[in-house]
Parts: sequence; structure tokens; C-alpha cells
Amino acid sequence: MKKAIVYYSMSGNTEYVAKYIAEKVDVDLIRIEPKKQYPNKGFRKFFWGGKSALMGETPELESYSFDESKYDCIIFGSPVWAAQFTPPIRTFIMENKEKLANKKITVFTCYSGSGAENAIEKLKQFLGIEKFEAYLTIIDPKDRKTEEKDKKIEEFCNQLNNI
Repeated sequence: MKKAIVYYSMSGNTEYVAKYIAEKVDVDLIRIEPKKQYPNKGFRKFFWGGKSALMGETPELESYSFDESKYDCIIFGSPVWAAQFTPPIRTFIMENKEKLANKKITVFTCYSGSGAENAIEKLKQFLGIEKFEAYLTIIDPKDRKTEEKDKKIEEFCNQLNNI
């Protein structure tokens, strides 16, 4: 079964997990980027990112390639902003809602504070699914790397390999 990781990463933590998974699981990486970048430091980073997530914004994305016929399983990767999944992921889902039907869906989130479980629940509701095949929440895996965090990612990879 072929899998794709669709992810957005601002600070590199989500990208770290996506690339880690790609070393252990047969996946294609699909990085999505908004055309207008979010502020990436200081108060503005948290204010604009949090506001955009809470308001359910759908930023226009840079061009990306996604051929749903190649994949049976889609893995979403997202930072957590204000206990929400990120707006670029929202846009991708809106643009591909019909293409995601009947796919197995998994997710991983990276966060610094709290709200990861809430973000996963909201993503599940937005997708209109009952449950994820597997999910992972992890605190700053690149910025605060530990053996325990890498072990959590390994366990997630094992789950993915069994889907």
C-alpha cells in the first residue's frame, strides 16, 4: 500500500518527523506552503498563526502535486497552533476533499505548549471521519530531541508499516 505524507512545517519540527518517517516507511513527501508566508518569530508568529488557525482561514497554497490514485493512505503532518491544525492543511483538505474519500488517514502533530489532542480531534471532525488509523503527538522533536521522542516516532512508523 502506497502512502503519502502531506505536511506543513514552519520551524522544522514537522518536517523533521516527516523525513524521519520517510526513512522508515515507503512514503512520498508532499510539503505544502502558503503563498503568503506567516511571520516566523516573536509575538507576530504566535498572534498571526493562532488567529489564522482559530478563524479557520484557508490560505492560497504554492503549487503542489497530489495524484490521489497513487495512494491508499494519507498521513497529515501539522504543527499545533492555538489547539488547531494549521491553515495550510485546512486548505489542502478543502481542495482535495473528494480525493481523500475512502483513503486511510493518519496524522502526526508537533507542538510546544498544549492542545495537540484538541487539534487532532478538530482535524478528524473536519475530515468527517470516525477515527485515524494511527496518530502521534510529539513535543518539539527537532528542537528538543531526545531518545524517547525518537522512540515514539519509531513506534508510529511501525504502526504505519502495518496499515
